[in-house]
Amino acid sequence: MLVRARRSVRKFDREMPVPDDAVRRSIELALLSPNSSNMQLWHLTWVRDPAVRERMVTLCMGQNAAKTASHLVVFQTRQDLWRRHAKWNLEQAPPSSGSGPDERRMKLMRKYYGVLMPLAYRSDPFGLNTLVRRLGSFLLGLTRPVMRLGGSGWQRVILHKSCALAAQTFMLAIQAEGYDTCPMEGFDAVRVKKLLALHRGADICMIVAVGNGTPAGVYGERRRLPTEEVLTII
Repeated sequence: MLVRARRSVRKFDREMPVPDDAVRRSIELALLSPNSSNMQLWHLTWVRDPAVRERMVTLCMGQNAAKTASHLVVFQTRQDLWRRHAKWNLEQAPPSSGSGPDERRMKLMRKYYGVLMPLAYRSDPFGLNTLVRRLGSFLLGLTRPVMRLGGSGWQRVILHKSCALAAQTFMLAIQAEGYDTCPMEGFDAVRVKKLLALHRGADICMIVAVGNGTPAGVYGERRRLPTEEVLTII
């Protein structure tokens, strides 16, 4: 199965590049990934230009995966797009007949994307929105279970979880195409953003190298802790 077949391959065959079509199909599948509230607060930068990829090698700490990759895909979170994406979600709702289930659904969507999403994602330089979120969560939590909304750290975790799901889907899709990947966390995010002219609101989650794997690129057998070490059954 795909999950067992996928390995982080660190050396690719530069003489056998991965076709653009395979990467595009995999990106389109990645965008179908589950994500928080369907806000899709992510952006992908596909580095196809060999000259730019060459400059990326140094910024990826000289990793072999970056040196030999056919493509690099930079997965980013984009909290700054929350207003636009909340509005888009509302626009996707079917027209209401004025009553019945459709109208109830529309009211829920207007409340969700018009009230809850601003509450969750709005920020300000003085931290007032964070204070409101935390205080509201605390007070409501005195009498019932609530989602504990927090500050910028909490928001960043939410965004990166969704973006990482998209990256995993992408890697499995590439595996299904018959090629290999290596997710990289070792990079100079400041210089990568400058080189690729990424939006100032972008926060890089990971860079995925794509290529035609070689046996030398798999650094030994896969080793995982025993299931009992990481699983609790209640």
